[in-house]
Amino acid sequence: MVRVLGTLRGSQPVARFQRCCGLFPAGEEGTWDRGSRNGAGTLRSAGSHPLGFPNGVQTGRGPQGHRQKYIVKNYFYYYLFRFSAALGEEIFYITFLPFTYWNIDHSVSRRMIIVWSVVMYIGQVSKDILKWPRPLSPPVVKLEPRADAEYGMPSTHAMAATAISFSFVLATVEQYKYPFGLGLGAAFVFSVLVCLSRLYTGMHTVLDVIGGALISAVLLVLLYPAWDTIDQWLLTSPFCPLLVTAVPLVLCYNYPKLHYYTPTRGDTTTILGAGAGATVGFWLNHQFALPAHTSENLQLGLPLMASTLVVVLARFLTGILVVLLTRRLMKSLVLGTLGYRYKFPISDLEARRRLEVEVPYKFVTYSSVGLSATVIVPLLHQLLGLM
Repeated sequence: MVRVLGTLRGSQPVARFQRCCGLFPAGEEGTWDRGSRNGAGTLRSAGSHPLGFPNGVQTGRGPQGHRQKYIVKNYFYYYLFRFSAALGEEIFYITFLPFTYWNIDHSVSRRMIIVWSVVMYIGQVSKDILKWPRPLSPPVVKLEPRADAEYGMPSTHAMAATAISFSFVLATVEQYKYPFGLGLGAAFVFSVLVCLSRLYTGMHTVLDVIGGALISAVLLVLLYPAWDTIDQWLLTSPFCPLLVTAVPLVLCYNYPKLHYYTPTRGDTTTILGAGAGATVGFWLNHQFALPAHTSENLQLGLPLMASTLVVVLARFLTGILVVLLTRRLMKSLVLGTLGYRYKFPISDLEARRRLEVEVPYKFVTYSSVGLSATVIVPLLHQLLGLM
């Protein structure tokens, strides 16, 4: 067992998976036919658009900041797993979670946001406590330089994908008419794609991914029986706004300290801030009987009426516009205030990484985003006749 775990924690299984999917370090495939039909032959930088070079060499970030060149021989897997990796990023959560709140059911959204916040906090803190390194490069090709500054175990992409997909199924299966097996199958496929994307991008070992998925599964099993009790308390307790704001702030200010800067504390503060703001919004909506979407507003059937699709799209676009404007406004306002308070220019990246700046900056900005998404946007929907 120890030998198996050691193998799963190593870099070689990740490198072999990348090779099986057509991703190679430049120079390893010296006999590769550059005229293959799968589309290889485009020079790219990690996260960039094609640069039009015909030699199939691409570049990522290697050890100690050096450029790492790599070859893509199968663009189907390349784009599939790059897209799947994006499903674990901020852009997905800032769109999918509000979408469920605006268009599906408030209770579903509340449960997913609670699970997401708890799971992600535990995952982020575990990384900086365990301090397990990410896969070595070489032999692994790394496609996401930013994430390489963080530790690896557990994979928070795997944790979030497992938690979000299965909690969505568990929260909706009793309210909407669809086969439970179909929902579980969709959740499984979603989770597997995100997990495999972490291997393809070279950012996690097999053990990181398995560990992340298992931790989420255990947390879901523990939280599921208490969902209704937690939900009722969050909606009715007069202490809810104080506790859901104070507790995350304390956790963020007491985040595990490292000898060098990584984005984990900032990312954790972003998640907890958004969850706190959204939860306060849930409480306000319940206290003042503000407009809410329930399972009666949208039935998940095929085909959906064209008029329903138009309303759903209008709600989503209106809401996202408000969320993005709120984030931009609060970023500028909070950062400007902190810069004035601590005497640093807002362009000073090192100053923005300091504890006394990063935590309030991220927390206030994203709690405002969460509050806006759960209170301001539904009121705007009602004003515009989109409820």
